[in-house]
Amino acid sequence: MIFQRAIRRELLSTAGAVFTTLFSIVLTVMLIRILGDAAAGNAGTGDLLALLSFSALNYLPVILTLTTFISVLLVVARSYQDSEMVVWFASGVSLMQWIRPVLIIGLPIVLLTAVLSLLLTPWANDKSAEFKERFRNREDIARVSPGKFQESASADRIFFVEGLSTDTSKVKNVFVSQSSGGKNSVVAARVGEIVFDAEGNKFLVLGKGHRYDGSPGAPEFRLMDFERYGVLMASGAQQLSGNKSRSALPTAQLWLDPTPANMGELLWRVGLPLMSFSLMLLAIPLGFVNPRRGRTLNLMIALLLAVSYSNAIGILQAAVAQDRLEWATAWWPLHLFALLTIALLFAWRNNTNSRWHPVALIVLARQLLSTRKRERA
Repeated sequence: MIFQRAIRRELLSTAGAVFTTLFSIVLTVMLIRILGDAAAGNAGTGDLLALLSFSALNYLPVILTLTTFISVLLVVARSYQDSEMVVWFASGVSLMQWIRPVLIIGLPIVLLTAVLSLLLTPWANDKSAEFKERFRNREDIARVSPGKFQESASADRIFFVEGLSTDTSKVKNVFVSQSSGGKNSVVAARVGEIVFDAEGNKFLVLGKGHRYDGSPGAPEFRLMDFERYGVLMASGAQQLSGNKSRSALPTAQLWLDPTPANMGELLWRVGLPLMSFSLMLLAIPLGFVNPRRGRTLNLMIALLLAVSYSNAIGILQAAVAQDRLEWATAWWPLHLFALLTIALLFAWRNNTNSRWHPVALIVLARQLLSTRKRERA
């Protein structure tokens, strides 16, 4: 059918433009944030691409949901604005017939949103946390940014180096301040490197430097010159902790461990694809625009409803996580209310566009009366 082909083609082009815009904005914000973490010494420079990819996967469900909603909204609004909708209505096409082409384009996106929300997003969050924790568990000197003071992972040492080698294993002009047992030690050396012993312990071996030992407020201190001095960095191989945030837990694990916090996270994951489906259909009746008044107000109202929908899911998620609502009674009423609202809006718009609408009948009656008066005259 010409109508469906035209709508599908326009929906695809609009969705591509909307997705590119939203994804570019989110990717730029995430890149700035990750670069800030790397500059602060909280992430490795070699992990930037991986962390950026994981962040993109984390935000893709929301981006796809907004893409379908905004695309359908813009296409319907443009059809009203350019009076194309009048042509379709005059050709016998009702507003209900928009559902099929919208579903053909939108359902694969909804299914992709479900896969991302339930499977890929938790995996991406898990991998991102693993990368960051692995970087925190690296030897302290490898986390130091040249020209910047950096605290160790155990919070008992402060490092400063002037420069690093290309493999980050050697340093030059290094300063180390350490607190232990109420005493402070300050070590300054010209060179240093990371060395592993037979037991897997990591040492920072400094050469050609000085060490100052003393207690805060005490008048005496000790000064030593050394040619070679070792500082223990870590004892044996460090293991990654098994603690994971709820956003990084697999969906099956959330279901098998039904704590309030886990069920709150599950409600959000299930709610995203359902919200995507509802907003996609809701955009059809909300796209109504009076060509004489413009479409700014209608689009703002539609976007406000979408934001309210998302916030309502967040409120329900918090209520379930705080054990104020049961998951079984919290996950479905909002989406059912959305579907009922969609049905009412479709019925209202179809009634408005019908030739038997009361306003249309009044206009028709006036035309008939004026015609009879002219005939009698």
